[in-house]
Amino acid sequence: MIDKSWRDRLHEYTGGTIRSLGGTPEIVGGVADHVHILTGLKPTHCVSNIIGELKSNVTKWVHDELKQNSFYWQDGYAVFSVSATVREKVKGYILNQEQHHHKKTFKEELIELLEMSGIQYDPKYLD
Repeated sequence: MIDKSWRDRLHEYTGGTIRSLGGTPEIVGGVADHVHILTGLKPTHCVSNIIGELKSNVTKWVHDELKQNSFYWQDGYAVFSVSATVREKVKGYILNQEQHHHKKTFKEELIELLEMSGIQYDPKYLD
C-alpha cells in the first residue's frame, strides 16, 4: 500500500525514474493501491522492459529511502495508449483519483477500461 504521507514523493521519484529511462513523464498519480502514469515513450522503447526497470528502481528506492520494506508491486500491469486529443482529459482523470475511487474500485475501473478497449485479460491478475 502507498501511504498518503509519502505518496507524493513516490510519484515524484517515479517521474524521475521514467525520465532516466528515456521517457517523458507528463503526470504520475494514484491512490493507496495503484499508480497511474501518463508518459511519452520512444518508438524504440519496449514497454515491458520500461515497466520492469521502473518497478525495480522504485521498489529499491521505497525500501532504501523510505524504509517501507513491505512495499511491492503486483505481478501484472496495464498499459493503454491515448491520443493527443484526450491527453488533458487523462491528466485530469489522474489528478482526481481520490474522488474517482469513491465511486469505483480499482478493479472495477480496470475491468471497465479493459472491456471498453476490447482487451482480453486473465482475472488472476486483478486480485
